[in-house]
Amino acid sequence: MAKKTKQVDNSAFSLLTEYDIHLFKSGKHFKLYEKLGAHVVTNGDTEGTYFAVWAPNARAVSVIGNFNHWKDNVHRLNPRWDHSGIWEGFFPEIQHGEVYKYAIHSNTGEFLEKADPFGAYFETPPRTASIVWKPKYDWKDDAWLKERKQRIGKAQPYSVYEVHMGSWRRKAEENNRSLNYPELAQELVAYVKDMGFTHVEFLPVMEHPFYGSWGYQITGYFAPTSRYGSPEDFMYLVDSFHKAGIGVILDWVPSHFPGDAHGLYKFDGTFLYEHEDPRKGFHPDWKSYIFNYGRNEVRSFLISNAIFWLDRYHIDGLRVDAVASMLYLDYSRQAGEWIPNQYGGNENIEAITFLKEMNEVVYGNYPDAITIAEESTSWTGVSRPTYLGGLGFGQKWMMGWMHDTLHYFKEDSIHRKYHQNEITFSIMYAFTENFMLPLSHDEVVHGKGSLLGRMPGDEWKKFANLRLLFTYMYTHPGTKLLFMGGEFGQSTEWNHEKSLDWHLLQYDVHSGAQKLLRDLNAFYKEEPALYLHAFEQKGFRWIDYGDRDNSVIAYQRMADRPEDMLVIVCNFTPEVRYHYRIGVPYRGQWKEVFNSDAKQYHGSDVINSGVIATSPVKYHGQDYSISLTLPPLAVSILKLDRALREFELENIGT
Repeated sequence: MAKKTKQVDNSAFSLLTEYDIHLFKSGKHFKLYEKLGAHVVTNGDTEGTYFAVWAPNARAVSVIGNFNHWKDNVHRLNPRWDHSGIWEGFFPEIQHGEVYKYAIHSNTGEFLEKADPFGAYFETPPRTASIVWKPKYDWKDDAWLKERKQRIGKAQPYSVYEVHMGSWRRKAEENNRSLNYPELAQELVAYVKDMGFTHVEFLPVMEHPFYGSWGYQITGYFAPTSRYGSPEDFMYLVDSFHKAGIGVILDWVPSHFPGDAHGLYKFDGTFLYEHEDPRKGFHPDWKSYIFNYGRNEVRSFLISNAIFWLDRYHIDGLRVDAVASMLYLDYSRQAGEWIPNQYGGNENIEAITFLKEMNEVVYGNYPDAITIAEESTSWTGVSRPTYLGGLGFGQKWMMGWMHDTLHYFKEDSIHRKYHQNEITFSIMYAFTENFMLPLSHDEVVHGKGSLLGRMPGDEWKKFANLRLLFTYMYTHPGTKLLFMGGEFGQSTEWNHEKSLDWHLLQYDVHSGAQKLLRDLNAFYKEEPALYLHAFEQKGFRWIDYGDRDNSVIAYQRMADRPEDMLVIVCNFTPEVRYHYRIGVPYRGQWKEVFNSDAKQYHGSDVINSGVIATSPVKYHGQDYSISLTLPPLAVSILKLDRALREFELENIGT
């Protein structure tokens, strides 16, 4: 039986002020989630729910749900008098936990049932209604947030474990279900901490109707997906990571949204959030719809969403998806399928302006957070400040490095000498941006196979190559990202419908790869040369990039103190190279401090034991040199013996 509706004067209560409306209309309201959507509030002495929704081209809007048997025109919203296009109303009988949608009669004659664009919680798909929800959670991450502020502007190691929640680990004994947020707070947090990653990055957690989209087709931008629990459960997961000293990054998708009937598409019967012209408003690759970045209210919606996750969920950063598709009007379009900008070019000026403003607002409010661009072109200044003409991101994915490196590693070692430039070219542009090196989910889907499967040779060579790839990645300038499963040599392509193949860890080759990754993360944190100048030329110097015949490269990584310098030698063939001479800048005794071929990683254990004394033999433009044994398909990392540090410092430059 429907509850009796208590009539209220909707004009007597509103969360919106005239200043809110001014900011909203001008595209400068960056906390819209505090005003629009469903809010459990007290109006006088009466508790109920206040609703506010932007639908400027609607003829009538009402709230429907179980509380009125989903009948239209029972709980009617009133249009505001200020021509903002916002409809609002307060209803005492609608409480926390009620399921609802907006019933919209458009001025085009359509009747639509829409989920709340600002909904805080949704029914579990395939159901599509919003849920009135006022999260209550007692955060316990003050120490983490304080430390995060103290790290502003300081160089730090940054290794990211990229995760798809639904398939990281499943309960086979319970019909192969995914772990929920509280279970992930126990199992995933412990695993990421044990592996030594500094951050976890989640493929989009925002509510999405199609599980197979991996979260990249969002309908509920302000709600963590209910597939794994409540908003409070997700808060607990983030809190658990923070208490373990691990940052949380979310994939964020301001580039496009799906055409599901209950979502943003033609929200009030007109093209409201998206462009009307399909040449600007429809994405041909993803069959989705592109936000109208030139519309003030849409910019307020998107920037408010970015701030929302940092504010309400204490998220540490946003990785912004598909930035390239936003920057270019002709992205994935043929001639005649796109509209040039006002200057005749292909740059999307409205999107560029939006991205700059988004970054300015994020860093203006949360200077201790980070934004990371997934941008695949040579656009200049993606990770440079907006006042210098850049887009203002903190970091940018180094897609060229990923493409060239994986292409190189696919080559059989006998052919690699003909592709030496592919493994060395990245240094030519490594310091033009603040680059993150990604080995992401995109590289283990759509028939590409697993990382391990892309390595050439027999089983031994495949795993040696994988260990070589990871060690090379961790010693290359830039921060690091690795998709789940890669760390232990997942042998099959990622499948979002099943768990990672954790049973493989019973085999030494897989557990050896996992141990290597764990040790690399620890080594990365311990050695300032690997992160202190990750984005600066002064942190890297070639020793030799020209030994094509042996497929060997050697380079230095530097910190501020000379004794922290590392010498890295990569052998990209399975041949052990004895008496291989490397030029070094300082005389004294060197020691091998890391070797990816070591026995504990299930390598062949070709190591350089003890200390290695320099010879006064000039080599590679250096006054001194050392003779090494290069392990097969492996990286050897050397450092001045710490016991001789004072001696070396006294003799540097003599």
